[in-house]
Amino acid sequence: MSKSNGSDRNGLDGGFTDPVFDSQAIFAGVMQALSRPGTLVDLGEKVRAPHVLAPAAASILAALADYDTPVWLDEGLRHDGEAGRWVSFQTGAILVADPGKARFGVCSAHAAMPNLSTFALGTADYPDRSTTLIVMLEALEGGPSLQLSGPGIETTANIAPKTLSPTFFADWAINNALFPRGVDVLLVAGRQVIGLPRTTRIRSA
Repeated sequence: MSKSNGSDRNGLDGGFTDPVFDSQAIFAGVMQALSRPGTLVDLGEKVRAPHVLAPAAASILAALADYDTPVWLDEGLRHDGEAGRWVSFQTGAILVADPGKARFGVCSAHAAMPNLSTFALGTADYPDRSTTLIVMLEALEGGPSLQLSGPGIETTANIAPKTLSPTFFADWAINNALFPRGVDVLLVAGRQVIGLPRTTRIRSA
């Protein structure tokens, strides 16, 4: 749903100008990020969302979520209310309080991230019925160096996200072990995204 006529309407305006073209571009960017883990992909600023939502996070939800896509927001985003109203208005998605029922989840940089196992993990027969978690960070560069390996990476790839929770790494190792089940993660900051599919292994560089 595109609402880009210049009025604000309590933060609900700011959708795609060209919904079909813009959605396709965002989808292609997300697929590039997930197929080439560690690659920094710039999604541009195709939407205008409340300040609590990073442009990349808002663009991903606007492109990929719809009325049949339950979305979970962390407690701070739910309490703020503006993010939830924008997501509901732009996508038609139902907001859920239970992360285990979400197809997409959004967590802020300084929020207490739930264990990945609390999200939908899919099943052996339907591993795609899992949550894709969008983690909004301060930046995707300038933090502790991490080394990635696994499918989509020729040898290794290095990333250095800032403000990623220290508990994430042990949690991610558990997520790896669940394959083919498990959560996929999109790290975002500003307009940029890094994909971490469940097959990617992470260690300190």
